[in-house]
Amino acid sequence: MSSLPRTSFRPCIDLHSGQVKQIVGGSLNDSDASQLKTNFVSTEPPSYYAQLYRENRLTGAHVIKLGPGNDNAAKECLRTWPDGLQIGGGITLENAQAWIDAGAAKVIVTSFLFPGAKFSLERLQAISKAVGKDRLVVDVSCRRRGSEWVVAMDKWQTMTDMNVNQESLAILAEYCSEFLVHAADIEGLCKGIDEDLVKALGEWTTIPTTYAGGANALSDLALVDRLSHGKVDLTYGSALDVFGGKTVRFADCVAWNHQSSQPAESAE
Repeated sequence: MSSLPRTSFRPCIDLHSGQVKQIVGGSLNDSDASQLKTNFVSTEPPSYYAQLYRENRLTGAHVIKLGPGNDNAAKECLRTWPDGLQIGGGITLENAQAWIDAGAAKVIVTSFLFPGAKFSLERLQAISKAVGKDRLVVDVSCRRRGSEWVVAMDKWQTMTDMNVNQESLAILAEYCSEFLVHAADIEGLCKGIDEDLVKALGEWTTIPTTYAGGANALSDLALVDRLSHGKVDLTYGSALDVFGGKTVRFADCVAWNHQSSQPAESAE
């Protein structure tokens, strides 16, 4: 009898101006830098975190380039753990393979799929064919609008014409191997996860999916596991002690993952 899926901790490296930072997601704005709200700026180089994740066998970590000036920092991470990290931020058909060649296990794409903020199936098919479905992650980071979630691009400032729902995820899943979902409205606020979104993702997704946004306690791993029936993994940001947080210990997240590699004893 096979074990049931169980939520895992998935780490991240957010790069802004070449440094590892934790930023309030909704404050990223190209037109007004003064709006930027930063929770944490690391004194460690980006490679420190790549090495930390490698030593603790934390697969599926994502490196996100938030704006320009991050390519060298991202490549530093990839050199530290070749074929061990996913890379996102400004990924296009033209540069995706170069990032794979530079050592990325997978590339993460959002804005490229939405020229003029409108979804292009042709672009999705093209980049999937170029790098391979197994090397592609689609980031469907979103903002809540009433009872729905709308995919947001350009550092979560521009709303697209795609809602996150069962139908849209089914289309996307034909051409990629994973989803990454930032709840942009609450990213960096450490005020709790979007439980409705996590539950919905657990019902809708058919491929590995990682949720980020608002997690502030170790118990959120168990909460996401319950809400999504183990189908959605969880990323911590500003709450994590390695990013200056006070409420979640990195070592406890690692321990959770090692426990989750054990078979489930029973199911309700």
